[in-house]
Amino acid sequence: MNTLVSKFVTITTGWTVEAVSGTLPAGFPKVPTDAVVPGCVHLDLVRASLIPDPFDGDNEAGQQWIGSTVWRYHTRFDWSADDHERHDLVALGLDTVATIELNGVVVATTQNQHRSYRVDIREVLREGANELVVTFAAPVEEVERREREHGPWPHVNHHPYNLLRKSAANFGWDWGIDVATSGIWQPIGIESWSAARIAGVRPLVDVRDGTGVLTAHVDVERAVPGGGPLEVVATVAGHEARTVLDAGAVSARLEVRVPDADLWWPVGHGAPALYEAEVRLQSGGSWSGRIGFRTVALDTSPDEDGNRFEIRVNGRPIAVRGMNWIPDHAFITEIGEERYAARFDDALGANVNLLRIWGGGIYEAEAFYRLADERGVLVWQDFLFACAAYPEEAWLADEVEAEAREQVTRLSAHPSLIVWNGNNENTWGYVEWDWRPALGDRPWGDGYYRDLLPRIVAELDPTRPYTPASPYSFVDYAHPNDPRNGTVHVWDVWNELDYTAYRTWHPRFVSEFGFQGPPAWSTLSRVVHDEPLRPYGEQMLVHQKAADGNGKLERGLAAHLPAPSSIDDWHWATQLNQAHAIRFGVEHFRSLAPWNTGVVLWQLNDNWPVISWAAVDFDGHRKPLWWAVQAAYAPRLATFQPHPDGSGVALVLLNDTDEPIRTEIALRTLDLDGTVYGTAEIEAEVRPRASASVTVPEKLATFADPATGLLVAEADGFARAVHYPAEPIGQRLQPDSLRAMAEAVEGGVLVTVSADAVTRDVFLQVDRIDPDATVDRGLVTLLPGESSSFRVTTTATANPSAFLGPLVLRSLNDLIR
Repeated sequence: MNTLVSKFVTITTGWTVEAVSGTLPAGFPKVPTDAVVPGCVHLDLVRASLIPDPFDGDNEAGQQWIGSTVWRYHTRFDWSADDHERHDLVALGLDTVATIELNGVVVATTQNQHRSYRVDIREVLREGANELVVTFAAPVEEVERREREHGPWPHVNHHPYNLLRKSAANFGWDWGIDVATSGIWQPIGIESWSAARIAGVRPLVDVRDGTGVLTAHVDVERAVPGGGPLEVVATVAGHEARTVLDAGAVSARLEVRVPDADLWWPVGHGAPALYEAEVRLQSGGSWSGRIGFRTVALDTSPDEDGNRFEIRVNGRPIAVRGMNWIPDHAFITEIGEERYAARFDDALGANVNLLRIWGGGIYEAEAFYRLADERGVLVWQDFLFACAAYPEEAWLADEVEAEAREQVTRLSAHPSLIVWNGNNENTWGYVEWDWRPALGDRPWGDGYYRDLLPRIVAELDPTRPYTPASPYSFVDYAHPNDPRNGTVHVWDVWNELDYTAYRTWHPRFVSEFGFQGPPAWSTLSRVVHDEPLRPYGEQMLVHQKAADGNGKLERGLAAHLPAPSSIDDWHWATQLNQAHAIRFGVEHFRSLAPWNTGVVLWQLNDNWPVISWAAVDFDGHRKPLWWAVQAAYAPRLATFQPHPDGSGVALVLLNDTDEPIRTEIALRTLDLDGTVYGTAEIEAEVRPRASASVTVPEKLATFADPATGLLVAEADGFARAVHYPAEPIGQRLQPDSLRAMAEAVEGGVLVTVSADAVTRDVFLQVDRIDPDATVDRGLVTLLPGESSSFRVTTTATANPSAFLGPLVLRSLNDLIR
């Protein structure tokens, strides 16, 4: 028989958008304006100069009407009949409650941003001109209507986002702008096909005695009920399997074996080997993608202390050094390949091996998972439930099931995805956040997390583990945030306690913890225009979404750094304190290995210019925090910690590599001016993927004057470790301790600094000179007589000495006056 290859034609041109109803600003034009698809209404209005930049100043408040307005997208397109049997309108992503009309006929209604929609339009398509209209209900009005109709379910923030399958963060978060969007956010078009098409492929992998096993589960849709036999072929690495679907059958299972397959490994454990795989139908339809042969397991079994949480890939335990991921732009259609690639560079540059996709965002685009596959970055994927109770009635539950089935199938090819997680903080919230009086006996989402979602994962992708929640204890009678069991979120420190309280936590696995700091100066000053610029200025607080966030920043400084006397010092001090807090916490948690098996920091990235927990700000600047994480997440880490028996100091050596380390540790106690008071040399050996603890001799850990002393450890294979017996505020650090020079070099400027006394955390705020500039190192501590060079990549080379300015070249010493 002749075969016809299916074709998908996107509808991208001729789109307009107009307001249908809502309280519009005075003078707003009631005529259509040009629209971009995929896109969203906010971006269309910006392009048309109908609204200013939503991120700038306090524009957020003046644009809330957009989320309370009904918007209609409209286009016309030409279509000519061909020999295909079926013609489907396919919408890969609509945001969110929409009515789709083709040639005046309602062909579909939608209510879920996190799934696609397909409808047979053969009876509605016309030869020649066709009219397509998509009308979006106002998202804020829609969630409020649902709350009136179905009753309130507890949630954080001010909109009842939990009543609609739409990105929760789109309604604002404690780091995110409130820009409730509408729009066609993924491609929409017409797919034409005949006989049958591949509706879904789940290419599940296993490894058996060195042989890679691909089990391809193939779902097909037939153009007409019944239909004849269909041959299905699966191929990978030159190996093939075939089967024939009987007449009317719509699913097949094929097994392809690849002897001596190269395994897919996460970064730091081996190469992330990938193989091209293809599934073909006799009728001409095909699916292709890349797979990686690997096994993954999650050990939550009990031990003598509680319940462990250990991720294993190919049978090997993985010490997780992770970061939480939020959508990288508040307008998610702006997250392209370039932004994804830059963030993966940031993650890998900071020694990160896992990204957790948080449950208040989106299931990311294929580019995200493809980059993770290629670069060996593990992915923890939350189902999209966050910080709220969720109804389990059919009007929401049916959408949850459809969404979960589609996304588990879509993402099953990616070897980087190693765990599905049911929710973010909802189980914890039910136990501790006073939800029960408001809920009464109504279901709150637990049926999703402990029944529906694990059943779907077990049915569609049993190769991956599932965990009901984060945090979660895996013990029915234990608190969900019990550090002895499973995963924990550590937020009492940021909210209530000094960061030294991280040491009171002894968790098995930390899946969230963080501490705030402002973005780079150029990012902040680009959008905040208070005169004068100050921490509690009106626009500054628009860009600080955490409750009493700047108050917590101020209180968090008190025990560590002097109160800043200028906005420039406030900016530098709060950034630096964020870096110190997180390095303190990460090194403590990692030092607990093997009791602790992982740390996932909140958070890698921002979705707009904001004061937040991010290590990389919205404009892509690596904050001081990023450099602290790079150091604390080093595969080989030396860190001073309190001795386990409570007496003195220990040096903990962690070796997250496959090679053993035998080294001689040089210890010395010295003064801030470089005078050495004591030395010792101790041999140490650390096995692969293990740690060792070395007791520091008492004489070296005792300081006559804590304000002037420090303890230094140096060993081959490890970065220098430094212990200060006093907080910076109590140290007699020398100001003006640096000598510096700058010279133009190819591609930028080379800054060389030398220290006359101990100088802590030397950092170049290069964005103050050139917002596009980057620098190759940060937070460098120099001992007396030491020098370091910083290479600045920039086009601003006319005056190299500009990079030596007092607000550019900074150190902790600057703050101790």
